[in-house]
Amino acid sequence: MNSSTSRVDPKLLELLVCPLTKGRLTYDAAAGELVSEKARLAYPIRDGIPIMLISEAREIKD
Repeated sequence: MNSSTSRVDPKLLELLVCPLTKGRLTYDAAAGELVSEKARLAYPIRDGIPIMLISEAREIKD
């Protein structure tokens, strides 16, 4: 995935929270994901749009 397809407006990132925990998200630019440490989920970013659906999130394993 190249950076132009996963780039997200930083102001948008400040407003987004995990839909499951309502907690803060961190942006993983290399993976093109928004990560919720609390929920242990990573939400994909497609064409610059965060997909904030629990069903689309990747579970983070230890």
